[in-house]
Amino acid sequence: MTFLMLKTLSPLPPPPPPLFSLNPRNLTTITSSSLHCSQLNHVTLESNSIINSESKKETERGIEFEPGDSFFRHESAIGRDLGALAASLYKKSRGSLRVLDAMCGCGVRSLRYLVQSEADFVWANDGNEDYNKTIISNLSKFRVHDEGGEKKKWVLTHSDANRVMTECYLNRDYFDLIDIDSFGSESTFIRSAYDALKLDGLLYLTSTDGYSSGGHRPHHSLASYGAFVRPMPFSNEVGLRMLIGGAVREASVLGFRVTPLFSYYSYHGPVFRVMLQVNRGKVPESRNYGFISYCTQCGNSQEISWHGLGRISCPCNNGEVSSSLVVSGPLWTGPLHDTAYVKEMLNLALEWEWAGSDSKGTDIEKLLTQMIDESDPKLPFGYIKLDEVASRAKVNSPPLRSMMSSILKEGYAVSRSHIASNAIKTNCPMSVCIQIAKNLQQS
Repeated sequence: MTFLMLKTLSPLPPPPPPLFSLNPRNLTTITSSSLHCSQLNHVTLESNSIINSESKKETERGIEFEPGDSFFRHESAIGRDLGALAASLYKKSRGSLRVLDAMCGCGVRSLRYLVQSEADFVWANDGNEDYNKTIISNLSKFRVHDEGGEKKKWVLTHSDANRVMTECYLNRDYFDLIDIDSFGSESTFIRSAYDALKLDGLLYLTSTDGYSSGGHRPHHSLASYGAFVRPMPFSNEVGLRMLIGGAVREASVLGFRVTPLFSYYSYHGPVFRVMLQVNRGKVPESRNYGFISYCTQCGNSQEISWHGLGRISCPCNNGEVSSSLVVSGPLWTGPLHDTAYVKEMLNLALEWEWAGSDSKGTDIEKLLTQMIDESDPKLPFGYIKLDEVASRAKVNSPPLRSMMSSILKEGYAVSRSHIASNAIKTNCPMSVCIQIAKNLQQS
């Protein structure tokens, strides 16, 4: 005999929240027709009460906003400055600009892309729905003066960033600039971003994983960026090269070529940010994607190609394999900045009075100037801390300006590093740096 047991079915769960959330006070600038990825039944309107906010108001480059309860850092303003400058240059050269701010936080980046970079459309997305009122309050400050009355400017969603970018790809809705301000060493967004990005578009990536870049979690960096990273004295530059290298690896799978336009490190966090230009094309013979080494014995570093694997040695060991040699990679070993591009950014910063004698602060001018100096093709990867030179020379740390001047007199290239205040980038061997430090001590 067969018994049939019936179980009362529970009611179906409610449908997921709609993907799009629009501001009713801006319906003339935000309509469902502006969204290639949206359907009309995905659009919901918020009540007017969401505009009210009691959070403290902040001002950044003349833009007023409210951080609310979002994770917000004043120190990240320079990273947002760089993004706004790059976006504006893109708009000036291409004539149009569509931005996807995949993890918008309180929405200040999206607002700055709209106001300062004059973006034609910004898609602001954040997975945390608790930020809804704050983001809409901030983006509602943007007003469009358009006699046609049908100009579309921004939309807000609360969804997983990968889902948003994948839906854009499936609907062939591509963006000129995608900003991914992620936390930790989360690299799963890179491939989705490539799919949703226009050819020749800009991808602004982030990492805050200083522990992996410092070589303390090599298996973690290997899983996230495909690089086995070990401790090196210029670990913060390694963090930038690790992030670019991971992006290069993902791009090559899809047949894309990646060019770093600028790379920025900030100690708070820490934060590693890189702006990449993405095009379709074969990877050139010189891939700028290999290994780097540092010798703990003599202090010199060198780049190692894939063909050099198995034959790695340091000159201080007469070509013999030595335990003093530390190797990390594969990483990006090419330029961190595009010189001509950074010069354009500096000129625009001067035009906007973010730099120069008329500016209230010159941090951005100092940063961009140092990036230009770092772009000298004679300079290798990495940097040398003057404290390390002093330790090896057994003298007090030499003055940075005097050290740089002496290195130039010896015929070597040298610049300051924007990553470390008391460090230099130079092609001068460590042994010569040590002798210069000794001579400065005696003079």
